[in-house]
Amino acid sequence: MKTNTPLFYLRIYRKILAQDLKSKMSYRADFIISTIGMIFTNISGFVSFYILFRNFPSIVGWDYYEMLFLYGFSLVALTPVQCFFDNNWNLRMYVYNGDFIKYCFRPINLFFYFQSEVFDVKGLGQLAFGLGTLIYSWNKLGLAVTFPAVLKMIVFLITASLFMIAIMNIAAATCFWIINSGYVMVMAVKFKDYARYPATIFNPVFKFIFTFIIPIAFIAYYPSLVVLRPDEIPILSWLSPVIGIVFFFISYKIWMKGAMSYSGTGS
Repeated sequence: MKTNTPLFYLRIYRKILAQDLKSKMSYRADFIISTIGMIFTNISGFVSFYILFRNFPSIVGWDYYEMLFLYGFSLVALTPVQCFFDNNWNLRMYVYNGDFIKYCFRPINLFFYFQSEVFDVKGLGQLAFGLGTLIYSWNKLGLAVTFPAVLKMIVFLITASLFMIAIMNIAAATCFWIINSGYVMVMAVKFKDYARYPATIFNPVFKFIFTFIIPIAFIAYYPSLVVLRPDEIPILSWLSPVIGIVFFFISYKIWMKGAMSYSGTGS
């Protein structure tokens, strides 16, 4: 098989994933507890929505089931970064202790090799809860279940995922230039909590920031409008697939630039 082709990388990833899952399943209690913990964490978010809307029937024109739709959409959209890119959290440690050098001598893409080494199974609990929330709210809102609607949902969920992946890639890559970069990762992941809310609830300054500087509004709000409110879709919603791909590509280049400048000395 030719190297540096999609099939080659798929084959490599399948082998790496199998080994990672085998090691995790040897500690089944940890796997079960982690998955249940993730589900209960998301249930707490569901409960907070329920309590909030017992006192307020709507928030700037968004009712309970629309907000629940955004919440479920954001959970599903955030699953890929949780499952496939969780090793970004370990990047700072590898860079500082010098162990990152081992990734620089493999004849495959460095970014792919590093990210594929870890699969976070806790994300599966998040995916299950997110899908359940999405289906429940979809039914309550009376949205049509048609092939075009489902296809758009899949496309824009993938689109939304690219934004959070890109944000975390850039945050993780700061460790190549900043010594105390841990706070950057923590700050970046905190922003995802705002993704579950419509951008219209923020004042103009924060709406601009969350759209064009730290684009968390693209994690749920803009992409979900294509299905949720098809009669009032802004141009940014239609452009989000292109913007997401470009943003992910930029984050990849930043990550790779940092990796290529790595001296391997550690600290």
